[in-house]
Amino acid sequence: MAVEARGDRSTWRAPAGDPERARDLAAALGVRPLTAQLLINRRIDDPERARRFLDPKLGDLRPPDGGAAGAERAMAGFARAAERIVRALGAGETVGVFGDYDVDGLTTCALLTRFLLDCGGSVVPRVARRDAGYGFGVADADAFAEARCTLVITGDCGTSDVEAIAAARARGSDVIVVDHHQVPERDPGAFALLNPHQPGCGFPFKGLASVGVAFYLAAAVRTLLRVERPGRDLPDPRDLLDLVALGTVCDMAPLTDENRVLVSSGLRALARAPRPGLKALAEVGGLDLGRVPSAFDVGFRLGPRLNAPGRLGDARLGLDLLLAPDASHAVATAYALEEVNARRRTLTDVVLAAALAQVEALPSLPAALVVAGEGWAPGVVGIVAAKLVERFAVPAAVIALDGAQGRGSVRTVVGVDLYRALAVCAPHLVRWGGHAAAAGLTVATDELPRFSRAFAGAVEEQRDERSPHAGALAVDAEVDLDQVDERLAEELARLGPFGVGNPEPLLTARGLAVARTRVVGERHLQITLRGRLRARDGIAFGLAGRDPGAGARVRVAFVPEVDVYRGERRVRLRVRDIAADEVER
Repeated sequence: MAVEARGDRSTWRAPAGDPERARDLAAALGVRPLTAQLLINRRIDDPERARRFLDPKLGDLRPPDGGAAGAERAMAGFARAAERIVRALGAGETVGVFGDYDVDGLTTCALLTRFLLDCGGSVVPRVARRDAGYGFGVADADAFAEARCTLVITGDCGTSDVEAIAAARARGSDVIVVDHHQVPERDPGAFALLNPHQPGCGFPFKGLASVGVAFYLAAAVRTLLRVERPGRDLPDPRDLLDLVALGTVCDMAPLTDENRVLVSSGLRALARAPRPGLKALAEVGGLDLGRVPSAFDVGFRLGPRLNAPGRLGDARLGLDLLLAPDASHAVATAYALEEVNARRRTLTDVVLAAALAQVEALPSLPAALVVAGEGWAPGVVGIVAAKLVERFAVPAAVIALDGAQGRGSVRTVVGVDLYRALAVCAPHLVRWGGHAAAAGLTVATDELPRFSRAFAGAVEEQRDERSPHAGALAVDAEVDLDQVDERLAEELARLGPFGVGNPEPLLTARGLAVARTRVVGERHLQITLRGRLRARDGIAFGLAGRDPGAGARVRVAFVPEVDVYRGERRVRLRVRDIAADEVER
């Protein structure tokens, strides 16, 4: 092939440690020095802050009204939105709730719908159709007006939907926007805009997904209702945290600060008392909810299945699953989702093969990839973009062309802000939006060459600001394999949930002997590695082609984890990379 994956894996390099600080922090926390060093690597070196990090609690959330920090730290539009919803509930108004077609939009719509119904409200839920375009449209505004909705709440969209909001207002509906996308200069004209990115919003954390904003809004409405309806039984927003975790993880929001608290609590809620739809979806996806799932489990077992209908057209099936009232309805819907997801996988394979053929024809790998094709399914271009990023370690835009225009999705690598890059490319785009990690765009077909050059240039400018080893594996620490035991794996797991903004700890060990290997499922490699005193089994996903063979001496980059099989616990290495190593033992 003409181009190779970017990122010299031989540049694995652990940051210099600080043994004295690590020992002091370890003593204060009751953890191993290695665990303490990893906290320090994440700039968490204060014992109290480290305790909160290792044991996140809902009480750590900063209040959206600013609390003791003052009104200047409040979320803009928040009080106005909560009061309007309480007024609608009190007057018996019909409330329309609209969600975009991805998981964040679906979970935002489901959370607000479930909460308002449990408050005794009259609710009309509706989700976007991909074939009707992104976000809240005029047709949606008209449909809510026909349903006699005098209040409409949009989820994961609305900030840029000026025309639709104007149409809703003309039909007599107030609109509350719950969103987290970057805010254009033009005010959307909503009754209230809840978006941490808007000018004048003092809420300190800007990384909330829309479903996180919706959770805050539901909690505020409940607080107001407790004053208006003393003694009345009201729903507890904490029962909706599983939806918050699902939407936050699947939207690739940073798992730091408030999101870390919300997702940690939501993952525990998902294991403790899963709603019928998510329980059924987990069973279909082979996810055991007898234990607390990881963010990876949620993002790769539940997310793609829930996303599949929206990728291929009508997202309503995903919303039906989240709102399923009982196991019977949930199981039927989960199997329907699985069928749609199978079709989605087939379409993804077709587009990925065509995209790879375009990349392979390039004389060299550019700073950013732009591939496009007629007949590509628009709903899978985001998945393909993510796969290209994983393979080539550069940002990628994948565009489905339809005559004179194309619609695409963009994904990125750590350290490249897509919003900044696409802002530079705006003159070549019809429409674009999103956030630092993921974005969407519409481009005229004849502008593609100019957009491609502008995008690569914008990314190259940001690369100049980055580490010279950006794109290579970022290793946290080098260890002796004999240090890796169950206690260490459990301590490192407490640094989770892992995802954007909080990568899982990656360790490296050298001078290991390969005791045996076996290829499983065509692409994966089971490997047993022997150190000085002990051996550990490992699984290397997607690395079957890198099998070093028994007797080889290697170094590996890996994540230690506790694997439970038939009730038996053991330490297993999830190997991320393998390289030859001539170190003498």
